[in-house]
Amino acid sequence: MDNLGNLLDGFANVVTPMNLLIALLGVTIGTAVGVLPGIGPAMTVALLLPVTYGMEPTQAFIMFAGIFYGGMYGGSTTSILLNTPGESSSVVTAIEGNKMAKAGRAAQALATAAIGSFVAGTIATLLLVVVTPPVVQFAISLGAPDYFALMLLSFVAVTAVLGASRVRGFASLLLGLVIGLVGIDKVTGQQRLTLGVPQLADGIDVVVVAVGIFAVGEALWIAAHLRRRAAEVIPVGRPWMGKQDWKRSWKPWLRGTAYGFPFGALPAGGAEIPTFLSYATEKKLTKHPEEFGRGAIEGVAGPEAANNASAAGTLVPMLAIGLPTNATAAVMLAAFEQYGIQPGPLLFERESGLVWTLIASLFIGNLLLLVLNLPLAPAWARLLRVPRPYLYAGILFFASMGAYAVNAQPFDLFLLLALGLLGFGMRRFGLPILPLIVGVILAPRAELQGRRALQLSGGELHGLIGGWMSWLIYAAILVVLLWPLIGRFVVRPLRGRLVTG
Repeated sequence: MDNLGNLLDGFANVVTPMNLLIALLGVTIGTAVGVLPGIGPAMTVALLLPVTYGMEPTQAFIMFAGIFYGGMYGGSTTSILLNTPGESSSVVTAIEGNKMAKAGRAAQALATAAIGSFVAGTIATLLLVVVTPPVVQFAISLGAPDYFALMLLSFVAVTAVLGASRVRGFASLLLGLVIGLVGIDKVTGQQRLTLGVPQLADGIDVVVVAVGIFAVGEALWIAAHLRRRAAEVIPVGRPWMGKQDWKRSWKPWLRGTAYGFPFGALPAGGAEIPTFLSYATEKKLTKHPEEFGRGAIEGVAGPEAANNASAAGTLVPMLAIGLPTNATAAVMLAAFEQYGIQPGPLLFERESGLVWTLIASLFIGNLLLLVLNLPLAPAWARLLRVPRPYLYAGILFFASMGAYAVNAQPFDLFLLLALGLLGFGMRRFGLPILPLIVGVILAPRAELQGRRALQLSGGELHGLIGGWMSWLIYAAILVVLLWPLIGRFVVRPLRGRLVTG
């Protein structure tokens, strides 16, 4: 009941005219950016971090929440109309969505994506309200060794699960750890990794890192592969669904939500796995198997619901423990630190009003998304005709202004360019970006918890192992690291025996 009262207080804070305007602005920007291929919500939040310096923390997070949900939805428009997913989580939507559009059913595909996103987002946000407070109570009982183990699990999970190569994942993580540890050692007071540059003594600001890697790196990558011709967009009218479309969509929406929320809450769970699982499930359960591969509406409804449900799921570990599970959550974690707010178990106690207003704004933003996207789908489609040179020139301008605004130092612009070149190189050689961002943000916190655990044990390594929780986490880390060997020498032979038997 206390949580319900807090949530109602959060709604009271959100429904002021100014905050509603900010929520509308957030979902509008998020959808517009999600529609444009290759930009995504993580880059948008990174670009807008410096812009929100003058705003109240509550208003800034209302805007970020709108961008977060809007960006997750907007990618479906690009997938359906262009067969070009704006985000990796929209890849599955493109399989059936673009086939529906080519068959003259773009309106129905966009409608099931919009309504499915609304249904999944609403249910997942309700689950967020129910699940997060118990997770917070559990997190309060954890000690420094447990937190250190959790951060190690986050490092290993995002590194070993994402990308085509574990070596590339660990290389990306190492880059992030190095960047995150630049500055003055808080225990000894000595400078480390600063290369004698005085401006690096305070460390590299996470905002500059995020903007450089996401925005500048992406702009350089697009410039290297620039197509000057505007995209060919399939014409679309106002989205609508017939009675048969509703009948075939509502169960996939619910099943997609059931897949998306728990995977979003897991380290490196993300939205990719549940969207693929949702698609596979709908393909197996459908009464119209002949339509799959030719434009089945279930193949759009389920994955889009899973995609949006996972967005709410990522907020559980971020708010309760301070662990980001995707790039956008990592940048939002940086936004908390920008305001001097420490996400984790004490967040609900120290910043209760902010947290419950943020959660309430997710409900409001989700409703605004539905109201905004159903009538305005044709307008979003026209955004895809913006020439890429103008689009990315604007992104570079705002990225440079944002990086300069952090410390008002010209040095940050050179740093931004260097990080942009690093981001370009990572895309060129297939290094995933999420391990780097997680490494930058969690490196100082992992070092703090690790040192705290060692200090409590007098420098003995057994101090890194606390209670049963840390044992369980280290066991999970071993399973993740050894899974290729387990799969090769245990699972495959066992499966072979079962088949031959």
